[in-house]
Amino acid sequence: MNRWEQIRTMHIERARAGRVPLLILKPRATGNAPKNLAGGAPRSAANLPSERPFASIMERNPEAAPKSVPNTPSERLSAPITERNPDPAPGLLWIHGGGYFLGMKEMALFSRAAALVGKYGVTVVSPGYRLSWQKPYPAAVEDCYEALVYMYEHAEQWGIDPRKIMVGGESAGGGLAVAVCMMARDKGTVPVRFQFPLYPMLSNVDTESSKDNHGKVWNTRRNHLGWWTYLRHDAKKEVSPYASPAWQTDYRGLPPCYTFVGDGEPFYTETLDYVRHLKEAGVSAEVDVYHSDRHAFDLMRPGEEPGRSAIRRFEKYFDYVLKTYLKNGGNNI
Repeated sequence: MNRWEQIRTMHIERARAGRVPLLILKPRATGNAPKNLAGGAPRSAANLPSERPFASIMERNPEAAPKSVPNTPSERLSAPITERNPDPAPGLLWIHGGGYFLGMKEMALFSRAAALVGKYGVTVVSPGYRLSWQKPYPAAVEDCYEALVYMYEHAEQWGIDPRKIMVGGESAGGGLAVAVCMMARDKGTVPVRFQFPLYPMLSNVDTESSKDNHGKVWNTRRNHLGWWTYLRHDAKKEVSPYASPAWQTDYRGLPPCYTFVGDGEPFYTETLDYVRHLKEAGVSAEVDVYHSDRHAFDLMRPGEEPGRSAIRRFEKYFDYVLKTYLKNGGNNI
């Protein structure tokens, strides 16, 4: 299924959680696909958004700040659903990547989460958190946490089962996903049932794999820039786990986890360390390692190996989570 076909399976809305704009992707139960995302005649394939938006941003100019995207609360982007699934759906808060200083919530349309809407009937919520060039830490994690709480409190309105809420994201979005799970655990607010932090950006200090790394898309120089932009003068200091989750010392009670990472990319070590800490704390966690030095290889080269294998494995594992961890409202965790 190509990107446009995936989008045709969705009902897409905009909303706002306080100051945080949200993009909501819901499964389209029946009815015709929308003419296009804003109405009018169907768009040709040549006019569709790039299937590699993150790649194009990073490969053209990684230091460039993106232009802001206007957000209108409750703006409908597609035709109404003619029949809505009567059963509440699992909900997935999916946080976009971009080194904390790049990206936008619309990247969810091209993320691993997008296919889950049509294939598994999941409702995806993507927050438009403040980027670090606009506002440094703690703005991003506070925005994402606010989106999670709003999603939980408005679950019935959005057709989400509040007992089946998950959190995930790619790269910096994976790091924010981990921080949000920690925050939800510590505050005792939202019962997050599972986490999918893919190749997460977790450590503000160099690790064995992030120091002297010259990998494709993301490397040591860009990693230092990302952390400096996010933490400013604290970029090389010990900070709160909400800022840099690698500083966490208590992993008990965090949600079960699945992730994958390339063995030559900067976040290889911190990803494996995070999974190891979870396991040592008695939390179920699994990581798949692929041979690649290209950060976010599943987004950059989805039609090539190891991207194809990672995508298949991710979706297979997600299906397993739905049938096990989220069965009976997640009460079997």
